[in-house]
Amino acid sequence: MNRKIPVALSRMAWLRRGRTRRGGRQFWLYLGLSSGALLFCWPFLWMISTSLESFEDAVTPGLGVWPASWHWENYLETWRSSPFPRYFLNTFIVAGTVSAAVALSATLAGYALVFLHFPGKKLAFMLAVGAMMVPFEAIFIPNFVLVTRLGWYNSLAALIISWCANGFSIFLMRQAFLAVPFEYYEAARLDGCGSLRFLFRVALPLVRPTLSVTAVFAFLGSYNALLWPLIVTADGSRRVVQVGLTVFTTESGVQLHLLMCAATIVMLPSVLLFLLAQRAVSDTMMATGVKG
Repeated sequence: MNRKIPVALSRMAWLRRGRTRRGGRQFWLYLGLSSGALLFCWPFLWMISTSLESFEDAVTPGLGVWPASWHWENYLETWRSSPFPRYFLNTFIVAGTVSAAVALSATLAGYALVFLHFPGKKLAFMLAVGAMMVPFEAIFIPNFVLVTRLGWYNSLAALIISWCANGFSIFLMRQAFLAVPFEYYEAARLDGCGSLRFLFRVALPLVRPTLSVTAVFAFLGSYNALLWPLIVTADGSRRVVQVGLTVFTTESGVQLHLLMCAATIVMLPSVLLFLLAQRAVSDTMMATGVKG
């Protein structure tokens, strides 16, 4: 009995040392993650702080995040300085339509690349993936010429139709449909279920998180676009919020405090949307990363 006591004490000491080491590792891990989060959030904190400063304080060099004096009236002045209600209306019309169109086109293309058999199937997938490698600047001029010749210049059609399909969304939906057992499709076909019926009744509910992420990414891509809307629109009645940020940059300089106010306002919808879809985004990224 006396011999077992030292053994038990040594085990307890070993367990304490193990817990201490794990606690030390967790402390440094949390410290590193917290520092990284603070470093990542610092620009956003600086943006919000600058939006509440006066013009003189905003243009004074510094990295402080606490305004010397609070100017909440900056947001009201920002809202009145440009037709932001019209910009937001155009933006939500364009981004919402693009999101729905991309979700539909990616769903149909991804479904066809997985469940249907047709000549050139692998080539079509390679072209879709290859389109992801082409920078937008390489096709910018041809797209602009095409839009102009079709008579879509300075119209919402130029902002919508140009973004209705993309290779990344097709890739996401194809990877999602690969996780659906092919036996489901064969069983449905034997029972007389058509391709579209199987898609909308069976396959699509199983890949709903990926479909949501595809729509969210398409919405954010359209919402955050600046160069294309700036080029294909000519007046405020057709422009979007990202173009509205340019009104604070004039020949006399940049109204930095108002620009930061506008950036904060414009950022809020995309941040809210991402927070609502965060779970679906993380699940989809993990699924597409491990499925071949």
